[in-house]
Amino acid sequence: MPGLYVHIPFCIKKCRYCDFPSFAGQEGRIPAYLDALAREAALASSPWGVFDTVFVGGGTPSLLSGGEAGALMGMLRSRFAIAPGAEITFECNPGTADEEKLAAYRAAGVNRLSIGLQSMNAALLRRIGRIHDAEAFCRVFRAARAAGFQNINADVMHGLPGQTQADYLDTLRSLAELSPEHISAYGLILEEGTPLFEDAEAGRETLPGEDAVYDMQDAGIAFLEGHGYPRYEISNFAKPGFRCRHNLNYWANGEYLGLGAGAHSAWRLQGKAGPQWTRWNNPAELDAYLARAGEPLGARDLEAIPPAEETFETVMVGLRQTDGVPLAAFERRFGAPLTAYYPQAVGELQKKGWLELTPAHVRLTPKGLDMQNAALQYFLADNGGAGGPPPAPR
Repeated sequence: MPGLYVHIPFCIKKCRYCDFPSFAGQEGRIPAYLDALAREAALASSPWGVFDTVFVGGGTPSLLSGGEAGALMGMLRSRFAIAPGAEITFECNPGTADEEKLAAYRAAGVNRLSIGLQSMNAALLRRIGRIHDAEAFCRVFRAARAAGFQNINADVMHGLPGQTQADYLDTLRSLAELSPEHISAYGLILEEGTPLFEDAEAGRETLPGEDAVYDMQDAGIAFLEGHGYPRYEISNFAKPGFRCRHNLNYWANGEYLGLGAGAHSAWRLQGKAGPQWTRWNNPAELDAYLARAGEPLGARDLEAIPPAEETFETVMVGLRQTDGVPLAAFERRFGAPLTAYYPQAVGELQKKGWLELTPAHVRLTPKGLDMQNAALQYFLADNGGAGGPPPAPR
C-alpha cells in the first residue's frame, strides 16, 4: 500500500550539512503552515487509496507542540484513509523534544520515532551544527520509552570532519547499549551551497579521506550486524521485524503522496493514453508553498515518466536493498522478467561478482553494494535503460 509523507520545514538552527527545505528562526509561522497543509490535504479530486505508512519529516517536526501534532494527525485521518496498524513515524531532534511532547505524540497515534543523533561526540556535533549533545539524546530516548514508544530509529553519520573510526564505533557502541529497534547509518554527503561544503572547499574543514570513510563504513556494518542489527539497505539496519515500512515502499518504487514545502509525490495517474507513472513536487520556498497550498492536482506541473525510466528507477532503488529486486513483483509490474529487460547487465555484473540471482530476487553482493553507482551504469547501457521493454519474441 502507498505511503504518505508530510514535511515540517522549521528548525531552530540549520545543520551545516543540510540542503533539505528547512528554515531557521521562523517557528512563529507554524500555525499558518499547518493551515496550509490542511488546504493541500483537501484536494478536490483524490485518486489515493489506503495509506499503510505516514512519515512526518523535516526540518524538525519535534518543534510542534503536543497539541499541534495531535491536530495534524487528526487532520490527516479526516482527509485520508489510513490503514489500521499503519506505521506512523515522527522525526525528532533531541534538542527540541521532551517527555510531555513525546507523550502527546504517542497519544496522537504516532507509533515510531526517528531521532537524529548523528554522533555521541560533542565536538563533532558542534562542528556540523547540531543543537544537542549525547546527554540530550539519551534523555530523549529514555523519555520516548517512558511514553510507550517501542519502535525507535536513531540516525548516525560517518565521514564527518575530524571523525575517526574509533569515534564512529564509540557512537555505535553507546547507541547499541540503548537498544533502539532501528539504526540508519549514513555517510556524510557534501551538498553544494551548504556551509560545510563551502568550508571544505576553502580548506577551513578537513574531511576524512575516501579510504578512511570506507573503513568506517565497513567497521560500522560489521559492528551493527554483530550486535543484532542486520543490514537490509545500503545505510539501514534493523532488529528482526523492525524494517522501516515507509522506506521499503520507496525502495519498491511504490506510490507515495507528499504534503508540504518541497515534498515530492509519485503516483500512477490516469492520463490520455491510460494510467501512467507520474511525479510532481511542491515549491520548496516557504512563501511560495503557502501561496499555492491546496492547488488542485490538475493545476500542478505533473511529469509523466516514460516506461523505460520507470523500469530503470525500479531497479535502481530496489538494488539499494540487500534483498534486491523481487523478480515476481517486477514481472507483474512490467510484463516481462527483469532478466529479459536487462540481459547484458545481469550477465556482466554476475561475472564481476557484483550481482547474484536467487529464485526470488536479483540483488547486489556486498561488493556490488559498495559499487552501486558503477553497477547501475550497466543497467543504463542495456536495452531497458536505453530504449524500453525487451523486443517481442520471434
